[in-house]
Amino acid sequence: MAQVQANGITIEYESFGPSDRETVLLIMGLGGQLTMWQTELCHELVARGYRAIRFDNRDVGLSTKFEAAGMPDMAAIFGALMTGKKPDAPYSLDDMAADAVGLLDALEIGRAHIVGASMGGMIAQLVAANHPERALSLTSIMSTTGNPALPQAKPEVMTMLMTPAPADLEGAIQRGIKMWQMIGSPGFPTDETILREWVTRDVKRSAYPVGVARQMAAIVSNGDRREKLKGIKVPAVVLHGDADPLVPVEGGRDTAASIPGAELRIVPGMGHDFPVALVGTFADAITAAATRATASKAAE
Repeated sequence: MAQVQANGITIEYESFGPSDRETVLLIMGLGGQLTMWQTELCHELVARGYRAIRFDNRDVGLSTKFEAAGMPDMAAIFGALMTGKKPDAPYSLDDMAADAVGLLDALEIGRAHIVGASMGGMIAQLVAANHPERALSLTSIMSTTGNPALPQAKPEVMTMLMTPAPADLEGAIQRGIKMWQMIGSPGFPTDETILREWVTRDVKRSAYPVGVARQMAAIVSNGDRREKLKGIKVPAVVLHGDADPLVPVEGGRDTAASIPGAELRIVPGMGHDFPVALVGTFADAITAAATRATASKAAE
């Protein structure tokens, strides 16, 4: 792994495959470190002829922490939204999209296939919408549009998500395991021993709950992206599980309906996680969008 200075912050990243190939930029979701993108997926993308780059978003992992911003006032943010005012969040999803573009700048990558999961899907959508010259294709995974009319997460999932993580190591690990079991894929369950390995790895690498809260503030403040999504012109694939308890499948349907020409892929039994059993499914979606982009470019 390595670090670069990009968009005024330090970003930790890891690159797989030769640098002369087309790049797949992987953007992770709320509180997720780059390690949550399975190395099996990165190697699969390399085997299919691409370079894969995963990175820590701001406020998680080993990238810059916005400590001076403190804990966001979520009540004030929700209050502003309800009265039509601009929320006072520490930063925005647009800022995080600019981070992703800044990483491409630092690595001297002109355009990339942009892939995001959950919050990362929202950021990927904004990269394609705000920086169209930098996106070759878009793959939005288990994400949504910000449409307030869509179904919300199951109450028990939101309760778990909003409950502060325990300060002790074992408590944090147990909470992480319980969360992944709650939002995981019923059709592709991950063994608890493996979950413990993954959660322990990430808690020891970087445990920073206040950063997750600031990312949540950015999500809530971003609002409805449907109008922006209508302007996306690159080939897009939307992948979603029909058993997602955190971002219901209607979010994926709405995303695909909002992006012109987007292909919707719904996976039976998939929840809101990254089972190794679905590495091929993720890779297929990403490379389908990428292949369409290559064909479109060749036809120009």
